[in-house]
Amino acid sequence: MAHLDGVVKPKTKRSKRFLDHRAPKLLENSKNAMIMKGGNTSETVTQALKDIYSLKKPNVVLYKKKNIMRPFEDSTSLEFFSKKTDCSLFLFGSHNKKRPNNLVFGRMFDFHVLDMFEMGIEKFTALKNIKNEKCAEGTKPMLIFAGELFDVDNEYSRLRNVLTDFFRGPVVPAVRLAGLEHILHFTAADGKIFMRSYRVLLKKSGCRTPRIELEEIGPSFDFVLRRTHLASDDLYKTAHKQPKGLKPKKKKNISHDTFGTKFGRLHMQKQNLDKLQTRKMKGLRKRRGAVVVENGETTSPKKIKTQE
Repeated sequence: MAHLDGVVKPKTKRSKRFLDHRAPKLLENSKNAMIMKGGNTSETVTQALKDIYSLKKPNVVLYKKKNIMRPFEDSTSLEFFSKKTDCSLFLFGSHNKKRPNNLVFGRMFDFHVLDMFEMGIEKFTALKNIKNEKCAEGTKPMLIFAGELFDVDNEYSRLRNVLTDFFRGPVVPAVRLAGLEHILHFTAADGKIFMRSYRVLLKKSGCRTPRIELEEIGPSFDFVLRRTHLASDDLYKTAHKQPKGLKPKKKKNISHDTFGTKFGRLHMQKQNLDKLQTRKMKGLRKRRGAVVVENGETTSPKKIKTQE
């Protein structure tokens, strides 16, 4: 590929396909995540990164080598790796005396850090320690957020948004009932964030709707929120801006109520009711020789003579 005036021009068909895949699109590709560990990590952090990697497959890149970096002090290394692997989400694990068992969840916009949340692991149960049948790789999970803090506090609300971006998987047009078998449950309570993973079991109930049972499959985390880095309101608004091609075209005189019922308004020209064609009834016909007198009554000529 040749660089001319800051514009990358492909020389081969393979490089052209590579650039077309990374070019901006109306419907973007599935968000990929990169998982990496810092210069110093513990066994808990290493196993936690591996378990989250198994949940994110196949839209994830795992770096096995150590990367000495501090995301909150200098994010240039993260932005470099993000651009190299075309990943808009990242998870960074580290461990030190001041902040033990540390995980940093974050996301990028235009290959620059948008939001970062640093969370410490207080309690962890690995996938291999829970001896239950696991979900298949690549299963799209259902995300549940419980706790008032996710609705009231701005930081927790933004954290819910980041976790949704990280774990939701690819966008699909429809999901079959049997495919709803994995649940990720996040609870904010007592200053902690509890993450649990369940497998949905469909049992016989004697009717058409099956009975639902949940079986924990791991991993299980008890997090405590530490440092945060939030994007400014202007940058956050710019990141959510949609192209004009995705915005639905507004149709005139059509509206919807809260239940989704469609209403339309018709505009018609003024009608002349005198020339309106009505149903011809025998009783409404005018008889021959009938004369209309006062009060709109119709009488025959013979009857008028006798009245005189």
